[in-house]
Amino acid sequence: MARRQTYGLLGRVLGHSFSQAYFTDKFARDGVDAEYLNLELPDISGLGALLAAHPSLRGFNVTIPYKQAVMPLLHSLDASAVEVGAVNVVSVLPDGSLRGYNTDASAFACSLGHLLEGRAMPSRALVLGTGGASLAVNAALRRMGVEPCAVSRTASAGRLNYDDLTPEIVRAATLIVNTTPLGMWPDTGSAPQLPYDAITPAHACFDLVYNPDPTLFMRQCAARGAAVASGLEMLHLQAEASWAIWQNADR
Repeated sequence: MARRQTYGLLGRVLGHSFSQAYFTDKFARDGVDAEYLNLELPDISGLGALLAAHPSLRGFNVTIPYKQAVMPLLHSLDASAVEVGAVNVVSVLPDGSLRGYNTDASAFACSLGHLLEGRAMPSRALVLGTGGASLAVNAALRRMGVEPCAVSRTASAGRLNYDDLTPEIVRAATLIVNTTPLGMWPDTGSAPQLPYDAITPAHACFDLVYNPDPTLFMRQCAARGAAVASGLEMLHLQAEASWAIWQNADR
């Protein structure tokens, strides 16, 4: 008897994630005999043992903090992952090799397009955070002709520190994207350190966090008249793209 198909989400702490519920509902709705597991891993070095413990695993998503750390452990990379420099989808091929993809960039671009509908495309965006998710955002923004400006807790060449964010800088950048986990459940009372009074109705503010929805970042921006969006639509879009990849893998 064939093993039941198994998929999952790889990350360090996954209590906040909606992915398992999304795929469980999808499998039930579409009549797919499969399960989707939360694959919590305290250190990426344990990936081999995790795979051995789940021999029916056909693919998995990757989240914080492993989108870059997983790459050296993969056998091949799709062009999407090479372009972004981060992986959020892995397909387990029939020979047991692992191939990495990135669906975050295209999902973000689509969702951002909905947020900006009827607005002029900004020339510059503040991207809060410099982790694996920010790489997908940066790639998508550049494809759309928007120059990302990185904002990090630590100063370095080519990026701003949060203390550098003057009201003038924030007013001039009418697109702000939060790629950090600040505000994510259960730490719902936190938000990126910004001069929020510089936010205006001309701003569009996108938060990749989707639990809760809205986040404190979104609420503070919306209170100043900005258009806001969470990462929930992006989650759904990248999940469907992940499923297409897994189903189209050479078997």
